[in-house]
Amino acid sequence: MRKYYVDNIRWIIILLLVPYHAAMAWNVWGEPNYICFECNKIISSIVVFFSPYFMPLMFFIAGISTRFALQKRTVGQYVLERAKKLLIPFIFGTMLLMPPMTYIADKFNYGYQGNLFQHYTVFFTHFTDLTGADGGFSVGQFWFILYLFLISLIAVKIILLQRKIMHLKDIDIPLVLISLWGLPLPLFSGLISIGGKSLVEYTYIFLVGYYIFSNDDVINKVEKWKWIFLCIGMTATVFNVYMFIWSDTQQTLLNTIAKYVSEWFMLNSLLGIGKGYLDFNGKISKYMSKRSYTFYIFHFVWVVLFQYLLFNVCNGNIILLYVLPVLLAYGATLLCCEICNRVPFFSFLR
Repeated sequence: MRKYYVDNIRWIIILLLVPYHAAMAWNVWGEPNYICFECNKIISSIVVFFSPYFMPLMFFIAGISTRFALQKRTVGQYVLERAKKLLIPFIFGTMLLMPPMTYIADKFNYGYQGNLFQHYTVFFTHFTDLTGADGGFSVGQFWFILYLFLISLIAVKIILLQRKIMHLKDIDIPLVLISLWGLPLPLFSGLISIGGKSLVEYTYIFLVGYYIFSNDDVINKVEKWKWIFLCIGMTATVFNVYMFIWSDTQQTLLNTIAKYVSEWFMLNSLLGIGKGYLDFNGKISKYMSKRSYTFYIFHFVWVVLFQYLLFNVCNGNIILLYVLPVLLAYGATLLCCEICNRVPFFSFLR
């Protein structure tokens, strides 16, 4: 049976990336962004509230999905499908969608005077911090697709090795052991990390999803304890926001602990809540599940474009400058999804 709650969690998280990425324009910690407005603690809190568990959850459910995918496909079929599904869209996004985003960034942040076509030379020759905020080369939001492709290959190697050594069966795992999977997270965070995104950490999370949370008994136990997990996760999340954004004194150790406890327990709770309330396949969920991947590919370019176009129109009104680009980006991205869904040439973006 298809795990509809996995599909529903995925598309809901992807929809929330629009306000998340829009809020980055106001970040108070100095992170480079395609559009940089004045610092705003309230809007920055949106980013910090979601950041500990947003993308880890995507890798978590990707690991769960891989377990079921390999039950229906050979390893060779799976790798080929991953290459078509991930590698080709990654190249498309980096080559065609990132140059306009970095062009807007260069114009807004540094006053670039050339046109878009002239800026392609800058994009393909200017290598700095890889954020793209200075107009240089960047893979932008497509880092996730690249990481997912690499992690899928790494995971397949590990799975094949495991199959040669031993044949694993689903066993009854006590709740205590289920709850301890997050303990090693801080150890992995700095390993093979690019821009604060650790390939080792996300590979570990992917494999935890594959080996542990694809087990129905595990999910059922997590569902029963979802509110306890949520209370712990939300407490750590709010504390992380306070320490990182609002506190006058920096407590790096406490902040780090709060971040990883948030990631750890929010993943548990959101899977449990998803299993309890999102395990269905209605019209909206079916529609969004089929378009979530395309939505991810296009959403950020529209956020950046509308923030750029509306900067002077909103005349300093922060609420309008935040809300209007978000709403317009939703509409434009869904339109792109419909075009890709109906035009056969764009089938590789579905």
